[in-house]
Amino acid sequence: MKVDVLLGLQWGDEGKGKIVDVLCPQYDLIARFQGGPNAGHTLEFDGKKYILNTVPSGIFNPGTLNLIGGGVVIDPITLRQELDKLKTSGIDPVAHNKLVIARKAHLILPTHRLLDAASESKMGEAKIGSTLKGIGPTYMDKTGRNGIRVGDTELPDFRERYNKLVEKHKSILSHYGDIPDFSEREAEFFDAIEYLKTIPKVDSEQLVNRYLAEGKRVLAEGAQGTLLDIDFGSYPFVTSSNTTTAGACTGMGVAPNKIGEVIGIFKAYCTRVGGGPFPTELENETGEKIRQLGHEFGAITGRSRRTGWIDLPALRYAIMLNGVTQLVMTKADVLSGFEDIYACTHYIYNGEKIDFMPYDICSIKPEPVFEKIPGWNNDLTGITQVEDLPSAITDYIQYLEKALGVPIKYLSVGPDRTQTLILP
Repeated sequence: MKVDVLLGLQWGDEGKGKIVDVLCPQYDLIARFQGGPNAGHTLEFDGKKYILNTVPSGIFNPGTLNLIGGGVVIDPITLRQELDKLKTSGIDPVAHNKLVIARKAHLILPTHRLLDAASESKMGEAKIGSTLKGIGPTYMDKTGRNGIRVGDTELPDFRERYNKLVEKHKSILSHYGDIPDFSEREAEFFDAIEYLKTIPKVDSEQLVNRYLAEGKRVLAEGAQGTLLDIDFGSYPFVTSSNTTTAGACTGMGVAPNKIGEVIGIFKAYCTRVGGGPFPTELENETGEKIRQLGHEFGAITGRSRRTGWIDLPALRYAIMLNGVTQLVMTKADVLSGFEDIYACTHYIYNGEKIDFMPYDICSIKPEPVFEKIPGWNNDLTGITQVEDLPSAITDYIQYLEKALGVPIKYLSVGPDRTQTLILP
């Protein structure tokens, strides 16, 4: 058996959580492999809406084990709040042994959040657009070999390790000005650590590879999107982890030759949260219309998402980086009612027409070249059979498959798990 990987191909918010929820009955283990509680996976079914931050999106399937992998950074306070909300909704992953955490996952400390806020404030108009949840500084400590991991909570000197790192953080914070009082959150942090100790810990590399050896099926779930990858995204306006297929290997502890299907998810249009380049952005009434129809507001932050037409050079780039074998298109229903829609096929970059994403789209802005495509007026949200789709959207699907060179296997026509069509 091999690990299948499901990830986003744009700037995040592509609908990964919903698709994981749809697919998870086929899998024995769902493993989140990177990112932190800035992720906001929204799932809807049975008339209820759920928002997950750190917990994998397979948590609602009774037959699936869920792993928070070693590439994830965990805020114990946020995780406890998330699990308490699930418990209130009648779902208790801890009591039913449906959730395990990798010992190698790093912890977000209260002072990481202070560092995040101080750094972002210092940058002024050049700020990245951080969610201020301490994720960037936590990854910095990880790569700087100063971090504290989940497994450290099982050691007798955990408190000493914590104090040593906090002293380092306070030294850095003193250069920004007065250090805010964090004693209340610190107390909450240690209370959440005690709760964290009740959740089973695993060596994720052993667990995942044992599952594969036993013939069990594993799905790796990404957070954020490919274009936010720390190495290959629109740097420096990126996240702090590897959001690509390669990140699944390092975030769980599996070899590259253990990767099977790579399922790439993209919207029928494009969105982005926070600062940074966005070649196809629509800063007009059309963009606002898409924002309202698509409810394009952050699941965690509530921030308005920037909207634009689909970007094919960026998608081809993401498909290449990830080795995508099949595609999922979401939010096709949002474009219903547009007489025409548009696809960016090329960029004009330094006076040259190119069909790929170049090294720098921050200081040198690419000019998008658009192709007009007939829209569809039909309401897609009630369609349950592929043959009932309007010809305009099937033409759009075929157009995209030809342009991207990868088949579109699933089409989402609404937020509910039932509003998902399997394409031939």
